[in-house]
Amino acid sequence: MLEHFYLHGWTVIADYLPANLNQQLLDEARYQANLTPAGVGRARGHTLNSQIRRDKTQWFDGQSIAQQQYLQSMQQLQLLLNRQFFLGLFDFECHFACYQQGDFYQKHVDAFKGRSNRVLTTVSYLNDVAAGGELVLYGPDDTVLQRVSPQAGSLVLFESERFAHEVLTAIDPRYSIAGWFRHNNSINGVIDPSR
Repeated sequence: MLEHFYLHGWTVIADYLPANLNQQLLDEARYQANLTPAGVGRARGHTLNSQIRRDKTQWFDGQSIAQQQYLQSMQQLQLLLNRQFFLGLFDFECHFACYQQGDFYQKHVDAFKGRSNRVLTTVSYLNDVAAGGELVLYGPDDTVLQRVSPQAGSLVLFESERFAHEVLTAIDPRYSIAGWFRHNNSINGVIDPSR
């Protein structure tokens, strides 16, 4: 399952989430989540900028059974990644992400070298998308490594510092869960806040 990740630093795993859990999470994202416009930057540098991204998000709080089950599946993946690759992953954070027609997220990286505790990025797709909303992963010199069309239940995993990526303009609605496995960058006994 993770051989491609070992060789290349990224992978796409089809049918990662069980269909029933995937549907529960999709229903929650569509009908129950309090989705708000997503910002860029962290802490004091956090701001809204619709020229960079236009998706709406809601961070997981672990209150629903579906969220708890998803977080348990990510914990199992974390253990597997630590055992196989000795990554020292400490915890996981994630949010629902909704892209409606016209929404996008320009090319960016999820972590800057030496300045973030995000190690691995995950994207779990909750619905099939017929048009738009593809994730594009870039390699060195802005070469396109992969263009991923959202398919319900699939999981994308890649190194947060290494791969710039973008979400192309959505035509059909696109629901996903964006997440990050992190190192423990605690300061004075307080874990580095994720947001």
